[in-house]
Order: sequence, then C-alpha cells, then structure tokens
Amino acid sequence: MVDPSTYYLNACGLVCALGDSHAQVKARLFAGDSGVAMTDAWSAARALPLGRVLTALPSVAHLPPPQRSRNNALALAALAQIRPALDAAIARHGADRVGVVVGTSTSGIAETERAVRQQIERGELPADFHYCQQEMGSPAAMLAAELGVLGPAYVHSSACSSSAKAMASAARLIKMGLCDAVLTGGVDSLCAFTVAGFGALESVSAAPCNPMSAHRNGINIGEGAALFLMSREPAAVALRGWGESSDGHHISAPDPAGVGARLAMTQALARAGVAPAQIDYINMHGTATVQNDAMESRVVAELFGATVPVSSTKPFTGHTLGAAAAIEAALCWLAMQDDNPDGKLPPHLWDGAADAALPALNLVPRGAALGRPLRWALSNSFAFGGSNAVLLLGRTT
Repeated sequence: MVDPSTYYLNACGLVCALGDSHAQVKARLFAGDSGVAMTDAWSAARALPLGRVLTALPSVAHLPPPQRSRNNALALAALAQIRPALDAAIARHGADRVGVVVGTSTSGIAETERAVRQQIERGELPADFHYCQQEMGSPAAMLAAELGVLGPAYVHSSACSSSAKAMASAARLIKMGLCDAVLTGGVDSLCAFTVAGFGALESVSAAPCNPMSAHRNGINIGEGAALFLMSREPAAVALRGWGESSDGHHISAPDPAGVGARLAMTQALARAGVAPAQIDYINMHGTATVQNDAMESRVVAELFGATVPVSSTKPFTGHTLGAAAAIEAALCWLAMQDDNPDGKLPPHLWDGAADAALPALNLVPRGAALGRPLRWALSNSFAFGGSNAVLLLGRTT
C-alpha cells in the first residue's frame, strides 16, 4: 500500500560542476574530485574558484525570446535526463494534473549583463535581448511550456533555500490533491552580479572553500540544475519530511543561536516521524563562512551528537545558490540508490585544520561508507534573510 504521507522522487536530472550524468557525478563525488576551478570569466578583477558547468548545454533557440537564457539551458539539460519519465507521467495523469515548482535566484541576469555591456560599447541593446529573460518565474514557465503541462507552475526565490522550499511546495501540491505529479528542484547560473555581490560582502574565498576549518574564509559560487519527478508512485527514495522557518535576525548573517535552523531540522524529523538517532548522514549547508559554519555545527551537535556522519558538498559544486538545495538533495538521492549497497558517503573536502571554537563533528573522510545502504539523509539549506529549509530523504525499499 502506498503511504499517503510519502512523496516519491521517481527520477532525477542533474547537471553541475561534477558533470552531467549520474555515473560521472557519482564517480567524482565518491573519489573526492572537486569540480571547482579557477577562472576570471565572471570577475575581471581577479581569478576565483567557481563551480562551472563545462558540458555543452541544449540550445534555447526554439524558445521565445523572453525565455532564452543560460539558466533555462541548464534547466533543459537536467530535464532531458528525465524527459521520458515526465512524458509518461503526463500521459498517465493528464497535463492538468502535473505541476512545475522550482527554485532560482539568478534566472537570466547574465543575459541582462551582456546586454548592458553591449549598450555601453555600441549604444544599443542586442536585438535578441528581452527584459523578461531575467524574471524569476522564467524557469517554471519555460519548463511548463516545454512539457505542455497545465498544472500550477511557479518559482520560489528565497536565495539559498529556494529549491528546498520548491520541493516542499511540490509535496504540498500533491498532498492537497492539486497535482498527481510535480517537476521540482532548482536551477541557477553563474553571473557577474552574484560574484560581485558576494565579493562586496567579503564572503567570497580566493581559494577553494574550506568548510568547518579554522582557516575558512568564504564561499565559492557555482551553477547547475537538479530536477526531480515527484509523485505518489513508489520509488527507491522519497521526500519523507521537510521543515521551514525564518530567523528574522539579519539580512545576511544567520542567527548565532541557530533557533530557526534548529526549528527547521526538528520539523523535518517530526514530519517524517524519525528520531535524530536514525539519521545516517547529514548534508550540511556548510558554506565555509565564519558565521554559518559556527551556527550550523553547534545546532547539529546539539541535535544529533558527534557520531552522525556529516559533510558539506559545496567544495565539489560551488555554492549554487537557488539550486543548491536541489543539487545537494540530488547527491543524497544518488547515494541512496540500489547501486550503492555499501552506503558510500559524500566526503568532506577541507584542509583538516579543526576549529577549536566549534564542536567536533564526524566529518566524512574520502572513501568512507556505512557498510550498508544509506537509509535516512538530512540536507540543510540556510539563506539570506533568515530563510531556513531542511529536507529529509528516506529509502523506501
């Protein structure tokens, strides 16, 4: 019998700095092979380590001008990997019973940047530029049109929690009976705006990010997309719980006490009916900023103790902002599949210099495995403005 409180993740499309296929991403992830590399493509003043997608992306020439952007090309690349499953779901349920809910924070801002540069240099905007390319709702509208679905289609844009909130919203659409299946996840593309913005906040590291280290000094920004087909049709992995909260503490700094982060984690556990001791692995938000890592490590230690394996996967992909939660959920989803019977875990890449001011956590070393399938994985996402969202994925077989 299908559990009505279970929202199965039937298929996953993923493209990020680690690659554009399940096999490639898993191989590099478990080998500890980072996809972050130095480039000055989005920062003329200095080279920075960024998580770029280097694989060829689908053409957007067939899209209407308002939807032609690299951001939407990334979304199409993830969609292509699971298109047959989506088409089958649409045929089974009907176009009006399938929705689209995704997260983004950049949308097509990069296209606006290029247009403004041309206007400065040549005195006119490019003929193919359209202001709507940068609208936050563009990815959902594009994906809905591409699939021909007629259900709810919208975007969450709450910085780094965007795609976690999108996935929670997708589950609610199914729970309320408004949809039988939802395409959900997130997408974000690199652009000078975010690189410069985080640089102005002195949050960008000039070296590979170093989460939980005494030497941590900021993030590496990345790009990518992860999309899931969510439904009540059984699959190996499901979204079993989620939690959402707001700190109301500061526009960019987390609440040092972590009250909102703790609330989001405990909500996710309660919704799934899972005790902290049952969690096998935690994918930490782990930005490698001084304040975030301090807050998160303390809350994790208080709730789960020092033995649960934890890691931040941002050194592999860069911080993909609006897509981060979905990409990190996808990495957990990959680790929970049947082809990982030993429960290999995403390692924690850092310099090994523990910060004495932080609680000691069980940071996953390269090659670590549970010795059994990974059953419960918690993934944290904490955003500017105090927007916290936590996803709890569970194996169902």
